[in-house]
Order: sequence, then C-alpha cells, then structure tokens
Amino acid sequence: MKIIGRLVPCRCFRGEEEIVSVLDYSHCGLQQVPKEVFSFERTLEELYLDANQIEELPKQLFNCQALRKLSIPDNDLSSLPTSIASLVNLRELDISKNGIQDFPENIKCCKCLTIIEASVNPVSKLPDGFTQLLNLTQLYLNDAFLEFLPANFGRLVKLRILELRENHLKTLPKSMHKLTQLERLDLGNNEFSELPEVLEQIQNLKELWMDNNSLQVLPGSIGKLKQLVYLDVSKNRIETVDLDISGCEGLEDLLLSSNMLQQLPDSIGLLKRLTTLKVDDNQLTILPNAIGNLSLLEEFDCSCNELESLPSTIGYLHNLRTLAVDENFLPELPREIGSCKNVTVMSLRSNKLEFLPDEIGQMQKLRVLNLSDNRLKNLPFTFTKLKELAALWLSDNQSKALIPLQTEAHPETKQRVLTNYMFPQQPRSDEDFQSDSDSFNPTLWEEQRQQRMTVAFEFEDKKEEEENPGKVKILLLKLTVLLSIAI
Repeated sequence: MKIIGRLVPCRCFRGEEEIVSVLDYSHCGLQQVPKEVFSFERTLEELYLDANQIEELPKQLFNCQALRKLSIPDNDLSSLPTSIASLVNLRELDISKNGIQDFPENIKCCKCLTIIEASVNPVSKLPDGFTQLLNLTQLYLNDAFLEFLPANFGRLVKLRILELRENHLKTLPKSMHKLTQLERLDLGNNEFSELPEVLEQIQNLKELWMDNNSLQVLPGSIGKLKQLVYLDVSKNRIETVDLDISGCEGLEDLLLSSNMLQQLPDSIGLLKRLTTLKVDDNQLTILPNAIGNLSLLEEFDCSCNELESLPSTIGYLHNLRTLAVDENFLPELPREIGSCKNVTVMSLRSNKLEFLPDEIGQMQKLRVLNLSDNRLKNLPFTFTKLKELAALWLSDNQSKALIPLQTEAHPETKQRVLTNYMFPQQPRSDEDFQSDSDSFNPTLWEEQRQQRMTVAFEFEDKKEEEENPGKVKILLLKLTVLLSIAI
C-alpha cells in the first residue's frame, strides 16, 4: 500500500498522534477501504483510492470530517451512501468510472462542494437536492444516462464548467439562463434536434460543444453569444448557417464538419478572429469570396465536398498554416494560392488537378504537400524553390516521402518542368492499387533510362547571373542517380 503523508511521509515510527493529511492508495488492487485510513479521521484532508476494486464505502469513512477531496474513480461502486452528507467540508468529489446509478438526496448537505466528476456512471437523473450545491463551479457528468436536468438546475449560479457529453438529453431547463458565469458547456453526443433557446441568454459562454446531435439549422440566435471563442457543431444534419453567426465576433474556432451544408453565408467573413475553420464532409459546391477576409485564419479544411474551384481571395489568407482540400473536383488552383506564404502543410489529394500554377513556388515554407490521386502530367519548375519540402506525396501508396524529380522540357511549351516515373498521374483504381516501389511501366522506364540517369535539379539561376555578370551560380539541390544496373 502506498501512503503519502503531507507532513509525515512515513509511519514506521509511531509515537505521538501523527498529522497525516494526504493518503494515496491508487492502483493498489484494493477490494475495500483500508482500516488504517480511519486512524487519521481528524487530520485527513485528501484521500485517493483511484483504480481499485472497491465495491462499497464504509460508514467509518464518513467520520473523516476534515476531508476536502475524495477521489475514488475507476472502482466498482454501485451506490453513493447517504452518509456522504457528513462530509460537510468536502470540496472535490471524483466518483467517475463506477456503477453508481443515482445521487442521494442529502448530497445537498455537502454545501462546500465545488467540483464533482461523476462521468461514466449509469446515472439516469439528478435529485432536486443536487441543485442546492450552490458553490458548485465544475460538474462533469459525461457518458451517463441522463434524459433531463432538474427544472431548477439554474440555481447552480456559480457553475463555470458543465460537461454533459454522451447522454440522452433533448432539452435544457429554462432556469439555465441564470448560469451567468458558465464559460464551457459540452452537450455533444446527445439528442438535440435544435439549438436550445436558453443558450442565447448565457452571455458569458466561451466554449460550446453541440457535435453529434441532430441539429438541422444553426440559428441566428447563436450570434448573441458575443464571448464565444469555440463552437463545435460537427456531425449534425445542418443544412443552413444563419447570416447572424457574424454576431459571434470573438469566435476563434468554428467546426462545421460532417453536416449537409451546400453553401456558407457571406457573413462568415465577418468573423475576424477566426483561426480554425473546418467545413469538411459537407455538400459545398462553392466557397464565398468573403473567406478571404479571415485574415487570422491558420487552419482551413474544406475536404470531402463538391468544390470545382477555390476563390482567388484565398490569397489573402496570409496567416494560413494548414490547408486541406482533399476529395473535391478541382481542375486547377488559383494563381493567388502562391500568396499563402506561411502554409506548411497542404493536401490536395483526390481532385482533378491537371496542372499547378507556377506561383506555388512562392510557398517556400511548405513542408508537406499531398498531390496523390490527381491528373497531373508534371510539376512546375518553380518547385525547386521549395527548399523546406520534406514530404511530397504523388501516390496514395508511395514508399518514400520524397521521390526524386528531374528536369524535362514540356513537349508543347518547351518550358522546363519536373517529372519522374509517376507522371502522368492516373486516377486511382481501387482494383489495381499498388505501391510505386513495384508498380510502373517497364517499357516506358527503359525508354527514358538515359535521361533519368542525368543529374536531378541542376539548373542555373538566370536572375543571379544577370545580377552578377561573369559569375554563374549553380544551385545543385540534389545529385541523384535513379537507376543502378545490377545483373
């Protein structure tokens, strides 16, 4: 057994009454609360019994009236005894991951409670006495069986954090408008078919999770939450986002993934503080030009939609770090994409890209670029400027992060381009999906063998030559012999 005493770390030498305020019996394989705990009932302030096999709490435990924190998660408790009412100084209670079905009515006597963690218990309802815990600031009741909250739940006016994820809630009591200090509310994975009206009155709300419900509309009332910083309404059935979402002027993270959106309102461009926007897995056919007004945006994911183009205003996203546009129908990228010079990760997998603009060479902070499953015939020569590039994916089953490229002349324009044996790309066939390490056209390979054994990425920087007459600067990025013949 592990015993920790804040003032007396060891009980080996027993003389006078010891002043032990903290005991930790976590992960000790206990089936009951050790009797020696009761020896410190006058001084014990914190008791940790985490991750044991304790099935019930003995009455003697509740004589420890100095107890301020009781932690017994991940045990086999089936009930919380009424004796808990004796712990009048208890401030923190953790009973998560047990088999507790309800709280006793007289939990109301634990008036000092500020934090209750009771997630992962089959709790189906809260007693009215629960709403008399007027000092409660944090309540965690995730993954339970709650179908409703007490009508006077709003009495818990000091609540700052309320997590009710993975329950069976359909509505919220109107009294919750009194929760003026509430900052975080998690209602994800419940059964809401519409945004509860009372939410618009919780003016200080900063974080709201409503993901995995059955919402069909994101109403304009959401715009009344001026302090909202984080909003997750992903995995619903939302078809429209109201124009008045622009009222969420403090919003930094907006997650709209996995809904049924066909368009975004122009007013989304008024969310000036937005740093993360996720609209992946919807039915978007176009993005509003107003996207370009999101000057602080750092992460933008619009993958798995039906986009046939990106607005040229995307070039105004100078703070963008991550851009994902996988699984759309893009035949090309706007030249303005080159102005997104801070992007480090860009994924364009599974589109219909036939060429890339030269301006992509201006994105010199790019480290990861996914171009697999497109229709590219080659890459622009400006790719040689991407000195930070650590991974260039041209195939979904590519064996290495970087496959060497070499210079060729475009057959029509005669301009220099970059290519290798993986070009021209062919739309992926799920029936014939092989790794590049053992799948290529051997005839084509043999025909191009001589030129492929030349130096890759060796070129003259003409601009440097003009600026420095008589001095030619050769930028040798990589010397690679792609084929060695061993017979």
